[in-house]
Amino acid sequence: MAEIIQRDGTWTFDGEVLRLVPGHDKSVSLLRKTLGELTVPLEALAGIAFEQGKKAGRLRLRLRNGADPLLQATGGQLTDASDPYQLAVEPNRHGVAEYLVDEVRNAHLLEQVPTAPCESYLLPGPPVPLSVSAGDGTASFDGEHVRLEWNWKTEEAKAAVGTRSLALPDIVAVEWQAAVGLENGCLRFTVRNAPTKAPPKYDPNAIELWGFKKDPLMALVAAAVQARLPHPLAPAPPAAAQDTPPGVAKTLAPAPPADDHDALLRRLRELGELHRSGILTDEEFTTAKQAVLRRM
Repeated sequence: MAEIIQRDGTWTFDGEVLRLVPGHDKSVSLLRKTLGELTVPLEALAGIAFEQGKKAGRLRLRLRNGADPLLQATGGQLTDASDPYQLAVEPNRHGVAEYLVDEVRNAHLLEQVPTAPCESYLLPGPPVPLSVSAGDGTASFDGEHVRLEWNWKTEEAKAAVGTRSLALPDIVAVEWQAAVGLENGCLRFTVRNAPTKAPPKYDPNAIELWGFKKDPLMALVAAAVQARLPHPLAPAPPAAAQDTPPGVAKTLAPAPPADDHDALLRRLRELGELHRSGILTDEEFTTAKQAVLRRM
């Protein structure tokens, strides 16, 4: 086992996972403290490095693309101080940091961990429920619904819409933009069948984050939602599987031509037998039967 303990945090590697625990020093960012301990499986790593500096060094983990919903949601916008995959190393502990790097690299090589992008998340994302207030509102997420509430600073036209409750199945995408300098950022949700090009200031599905008051915790809300959305790199299901009820495509032959009346009658009998035998559920049977009747 390899371990390095610093004021900035503690990293421990047991040969299979890296445990990253943020420190309690006042210099540790609020985002890292709120996120808490992270368990990073070896298969999620693309690499590890130690950078020496004049006063302090820095350990950096590089995760595979698509492995972590936090990195997916923030898109490389986290500062070094807020990045949970970095650790400041004091000058007298450089040797320990280099030993940790060697141990992780050797295990990574022995296990032949691929560095290609992931098609599913290997880390769970921030725990819920979450509620963060910043900018012109408050965003809360319980794992099933996003709730957006407005404060007295919200643009009048946007506040007039009232509190928003967005069900997870209705959310197509989540976007987090960090506030940079005096330039505002945002937390925005793209809702199915309701596209908009309105600026976050006027968008009722977005919270505007003001540049003059930094608050990185909205990134955790974005990551928690991202973890529960379909993975952006996952292969799309075949078109036929999207339109056909589960079980029907696997058990039935291709539909006969529309003008083959006898074949359609045989199809109806087959569906009835599959339904009676329990292969098709009531819903699947009804849907498939209606499709055949339309062809007749």
